Amino acid sequence: MLALRHTSKTFADDLAAFCRGSVVPKEISDSVAAILADVRQRGDEAVSYYAARFDGAKLRGREFRVPAADLAAAKKRISAADWKALQAARASIESFNRRGRPQDWTARNAHGATVGEKFDPIRRVGLYVPGGEVPLVSTVLMTATLARIAGCPEIAVFTPSSPEGKVAPGLLAALDLLGVTEVYRVGGVQAVGAMAYGTTMIPAVDKVFGPGNAYVCEAKRQVFGTVGVDSLPGPSEVMVITDESARPDFVAADLLAQAEHGSGREKIYLVSTSAAVITEVVVAVQEQLASLPRADKTRAVLEKGFLVAEVSGLEQAAEVANYVAPEHLQLMVADKAAAKLTTAITTAGAIMTGNFTPTALGDFVAGPSHVLPTGRAGRFFSGLRVADFMRRTSLVRYERASVRKAEPTVSAFAAMERLDAHGRSVRLRAK
Repeated sequence: MLALRHTSKTFADDLAAFCRGSVVPKEISDSVAAILADVRQRGDEAVSYYAARFDGAKLRGREFRVPAADLAAAKKRISAADWKALQAARASIESFNRRGRPQDWTARNAHGATVGEKFDPIRRVGLYVPGGEVPLVSTVLMTATLARIAGCPEIAVFTPSSPEGKVAPGLLAALDLLGVTEVYRVGGVQAVGAMAYGTTMIPAVDKVFGPGNAYVCEAKRQVFGTVGVDSLPGPSEVMVITDESARPDFVAADLLAQAEHGSGREKIYLVSTSAAVITEVVVAVQEQLASLPRADKTRAVLEKGFLVAEVSGLEQAAEVANYVAPEHLQLMVADKAAAKLTTAITTAGAIMTGNFTPTALGDFVAGPSHVLPTGRAGRFFSGLRVADFMRRTSLVRYERASVRKAEPTVSAFAAMERLDAHGRSVRLRAK
């Protein structure tokens, strides 16, 4: 754990150094580049090789795709309570995200021409769903539901399998609930490579979505340009800002909830105006940690990826948050303070307000997608939304009268930029 205090002259430098730990090491970027190059060259053969190497799954190309019968049977392999939970979460996610679906529009501009925008679903999307030791069933709902609302005609899902080639039944049941039928039991960098470049058995996609570990996140960064990517959602992050009104046991539970992902690259931040609350939270973290099933991996995250910062006030708390751009931000402060912080903080992926709003609600059932930028990418990326599954096309239609109104301005720009043919193409119509 790294502890910072606002009186320290090196506060800003120490915070920056801690955040630099999110930068992908050269050995990871080099490894990713090598795997991607191999997948691009050898296709299915390379995908099979890396599935066996990293997941222990010996799959031939024709075995990559999950049989339709396995999807259809998945509901029977989970409890009625789990099926009900899937339905409830989907309803909440769908209700929230339908409100954000972009709408076509047209209007008249200053020249009297018709202008507007139309939005079309991306033709083929690839959704990455982390699996293996921690199958993120919720990620199916947080990505595929949005793709369905957007109307994407082809949705291909990729998730790692067990050494036996099996995928968690809850994950398959969620896919079946959403009517997703193209599912590949392929994960890791090789899945991103297959999505980007295509193989004999896996058609390439137009855009890749979904969270992943540091390797998957780096793979998405490297294939950007060959395909689109949603953002760079890597290992989990949470920042909790507190004052003296926070419940220390609540804060500790929320910090541990994100640390338990256990990849070793998670970032956990506690920022508080109260030294007393910090002390109580740190004690509560150790007390609660002892009872967690994944305590060893969680402890490793806390040792390397836990930063505690005592700040001088709300203004400095907002400065810290805006610098870090945390994936999840919890404001466990008085109501008036929360309102000020919500306005002042502009880079968080998602903001949860109050003592009774843990990040876990956003992870599973609140409604917004939990696919959020990490590693300070929140400075320029936003969380996943329906618009990310759509393309915007601008629309323009001029008639003779509107061209005449626009011609003097066009001619002026054509002259300034020495693009005579541009000016002529408009003047001909204006005459």
